[in-house]
Amino acid sequence: MTIKIIQTQRLLLRQWRPSDLPIFADINADPEVMRYFPKLLSPTVSDIIANKCQQLIEDNGWGFWALSLKANSEKADNFIGFVGLNATHADLPFAPSVEIAWRLHKDYWRQGYATEAAQAALKFAFAELNLQQVVAFTAVINKPSQKLMQRLGMTNTEDNFFHPALKKEHRLSEHVLYKITQQQWLASAINPSTVNNINTESLPGKSK
Repeated sequence: MTIKIIQTQRLLLRQWRPSDLPIFADINADPEVMRYFPKLLSPTVSDIIANKCQQLIEDNGWGFWALSLKANSEKADNFIGFVGLNATHADLPFAPSVEIAWRLHKDYWRQGYATEAAQAALKFAFAELNLQQVVAFTAVINKPSQKLMQRLGMTNTEDNFFHPALKKEHRLSEHVLYKITQQQWLASAINPSTVNNINTESLPGKSK
């Protein structure tokens, strides 16, 4: 399988590396980062998630890419989190679908990195994969993520749902569902003619 690597002006969306795992574990153990998740993750669980992300990219060529700063940045090739696409779990009410998601180290918040990377991921979804729709979801109380979804041109479907992995009384149980269609993306300001410096490269994956 050919692995897709995406470059933006400042970032690389790439395959995961062993050196990413300790930083990812720190991200998943940070109460501020994980404020809108049910619990902090142990290093073991964090590594399992990273390895699964790596394997899905190996299998499909795309997925939740590791996100790093490009070589011309002050901190060359520094892993800062993940951004990407993934098939939603079958038990969610809007499955089958493809979601866009992100999780960044808090040192890199409020610098436009998540938006820049997510715009590139959407371009890949619609221009390369020819998907008809991409969704995003989060807890109702997670306003920062919803603001990012809105910046990406996504709209609130108003079809709130209770996450099947959580009890209904849990503070994070009720979720909002955002979406953007290929047609909406093509008609919006976030499209191939206006998002500059986004390039997709292909690297050969391991033979099966």
